[in-house]
Amino acid sequence: MTSTREPIRPADAEKQLDGFIAKFDPANQKLIRAVRAALRKRLPTAYELVYDNYNFFVIGYGPTERPSESILSIAAAANGVGLCFVHGASLPDPYRILSGSGKQTRFLHLDSAAVVARPEVEALIAAAVHHAKSPMRASGRIQLIIRSISAKQRPRQKPPK
Repeated sequence: MTSTREPIRPADAEKQLDGFIAKFDPANQKLIRAVRAALRKRLPTAYELVYDNYNFFVIGYGPTERPSESILSIAAAANGVGLCFVHGASLPDPYRILSGSGKQTRFLHLDSAAVVARPEVEALIAAAVHHAKSPMRASGRIQLIIRSISAKQRPRQKPPK
């Protein structure tokens, strides 16, 4: 696994991110980009941490550069795209839209980016921001940081039928 320690210029990081997303089938590429745009709009001062890991491609969002403080993430694999709430088990979920049974993380399968704008999902995002260890920055711009790239990865597309 490669881990980046030195800052990458924003244009280079965007180009690298585009390459990660390009590994997916066209429908998932479109969905990842649309969900990312929605979350960047919703969390304009967040740190955007990217991991091109063995099992999943992940874009995490949090108030600091520390991965342990990420509050939610886009997680993509060949079988689809999800929105993961890092501390979802402790979030109020009156509509019971979150899946998962672990002690910490819960997720929501996304079939379109419009799901992010639904009131019950917006309420979960607001609760996640409110319960974060650190507050989001009051000003500034979102910062994209490529955190790690695994040399070996599962396929990002379903095998042809």
